[in-house]
Amino acid sequence: AWGMTEMSPLGSFCSLKPVYEGLSGDALYDLKVKQGHPPFTVEFRLTDDAGADLPWDGKTFGRLKVRGPAVAGAYYRSEDGILDDHGFFDTGDVATMDSHAYMRITDRSKDVIKSGGEWISSIDLENLAVGHPKVAEAAVIGVPHPKWDERPLLIVQLKPGESATKEDILKFMEGKIAKWWMPDDVQFVDAIPHTATGKILKTALRDQFKAYSFPNAAA
Repeated sequence: AWGMTEMSPLGSFCSLKPVYEGLSGDALYDLKVKQGHPPFTVEFRLTDDAGADLPWDGKTFGRLKVRGPAVAGAYYRSEDGILDDHGFFDTGDVATMDSHAYMRITDRSKDVIKSGGEWISSIDLENLAVGHPKVAEAAVIGVPHPKWDERPLLIVQLKPGESATKEDILKFMEGKIAKWWMPDDVQFVDAIPHTATGKILKTALRDQFKAYSFPNAAA
């Protein structure tokens, strides 16, 4: 299930609709790891940065917006509304939606990497990188690029006593994602910073690498 305080709090749950009751094996697992479909009274909307609706094809990801009678319309002691002209609240999450309204969160909108007009999920890259047997933790941030606006930089913390090169990590990731999703560089660190709740503190990483530029980046 998934939700937010602003939704009071349930936004979706992953029960099986009749159309999916015949699934088994990997297909069933792929469905169950999604955040699921909205309950009665909750509506989903998927848009690009300009607010245009995106297809519910299970592949295209965009901004997840929600609407419903239990969705907050403002924050305490603030006169500013938080709903758009259609009454939808922007959750700050980036997600995909399939034709039966099953939603999968792929990133936070502030963390998604916008490269050449397309979006790259930092979470998908991180999940792939930590699959390497020598990697303890990984984080991905977008770094400005003269041609593509942003490109992914992979930041890796290795397991104690292990050693690896940039080429080792990228070779492990090769073929598992679209070629243009591949990080342009890998930087190794002793530790990746976290928030008090254990999430990767990407603001600190952006500050740490604010002077970084990709080697041989061509305009």
